[in-house]
Amino acid sequence: MGAGPKIRFRDAQIEMAHGAGGKASRRLIEGLFAPILCGASAEPLGDAAHISLNGTRLAITADSFVVSPLSFPGGSIGELAVNGTVNDLAVSGARAETLVVTYVLEAGLPTEILEREVRAMGRAARAPGVAIAGGDTKVVEHGKADRMYITTAGVGRLIPGVECSARSARPGDAVLLSGPIGDHGITILLARGELDLEADLCSDTRPVLPLVEALAQAAAPGLRWMRDPTRGGVATTLNEFARDCGLSVFIEEHRLPVREAVRGACELLGLDPLHIANEGQFLAVVAPEYQERALEALQRTPGGEGACIIGEVRQEPACAVVSGTPYGGSRIVDMLVGDPLPRIC
Repeated sequence: MGAGPKIRFRDAQIEMAHGAGGKASRRLIEGLFAPILCGASAEPLGDAAHISLNGTRLAITADSFVVSPLSFPGGSIGELAVNGTVNDLAVSGARAETLVVTYVLEAGLPTEILEREVRAMGRAARAPGVAIAGGDTKVVEHGKADRMYITTAGVGRLIPGVECSARSARPGDAVLLSGPIGDHGITILLARGELDLEADLCSDTRPVLPLVEALAQAAAPGLRWMRDPTRGGVATTLNEFARDCGLSVFIEEHRLPVREAVRGACELLGLDPLHIANEGQFLAVVAPEYQERALEALQRTPGGEGACIIGEVRQEPACAVVSGTPYGGSRIVDMLVGDPLPRIC
C-alpha cells in the first residue's frame, strides 16, 4: 500500500479559528480535507460543486449552522440554514431545487423553540420555491449541543448561460457588491449582549437568488465570478478570488457601503468591516463592457438598491487585495486571522 496523499496541515489541535472562514480555515481545508477527500483536483474550492448525472449538469452543496443565539433581529437559525444553502448554490450559478435537512437537538430543548425554527425553515424554503425533501434527526445529551445545530445539503439546476470561474477574470474587470456589509455579524454580537451599544440593526439574511438571476439575465456573457462573503467577510472572499485567479483586486474604501452602526461597533472593537460576516449579500466580477448594465439590473431588483461597484481587477500585485484610502494612500487587505466573532452562522 502507498503512503497516501501528503498532508500539509500541522496544527496540533482544532481551534475556533479553524471554523471562521479565514486563514486557519483555508489551512485546514487545503492541508487536510482536500488532499485526502478530493485527491489532486485542480479546480479551485468553492461553496458548491457542479456534477454531471446521466448527462444532466447539477450543482450540489452542503452546509452547517451553529449560530448563537438561535434567534436574532432579522432572522433565526432555521431561516439562516435555508438562505445560506440557497445562496451558496445561487453564487455558483444555480437555482436551488431541493434541500435535505438534519437537526442535531439537545435533550431538554423546549418543543416551542424547535417548532419555531421548523416553521421558520418552511417559510424560508417556500419564498424561493425550494422543496425540503427529507432529512434526519439526532438527539444528544443535555449540554452537548447548545440546544440546536442544523446541517443542510442542497441540489440546484444550473442557470443557463452562467459559467463562473475565478480563472476567467481579466485585468479591468469590475467588482460589484450587492449591498451594505457587516450587518449580520454585528447583529449577532449585539444579540449576545456582549457590546454595550444601542443600534437599530438587523441581520441581512435573505436569499440572493433574485439578484443573481437579474444579474445573469443582464450580463451573463460578461459574468466572471460570484461569491457570498459570509465567514471572513468581503476581505477573505476577495483574497480567495485573487489567489485563485492569480491577479490583484483593488477596492476603493470610500465606495464600500457600511452602515454607521456597523462602522461604530467595529471601531469600538478594533475590527475591520471588511472582515465581518454577511448572510444576504454577494460579490460579482463582471467584464468592463457589462458593468453598467449589470449594476443597473441589480439596482432595479428589489433588495438590490444598494448595489455598487467597489473596485476592479488589476494585474499587480499578484494574488493580493489592495484598498485605496480617501486620502490617496493604499493598504493591503489580508484574509481574516483568528475568530473575533465565533458562532455567527
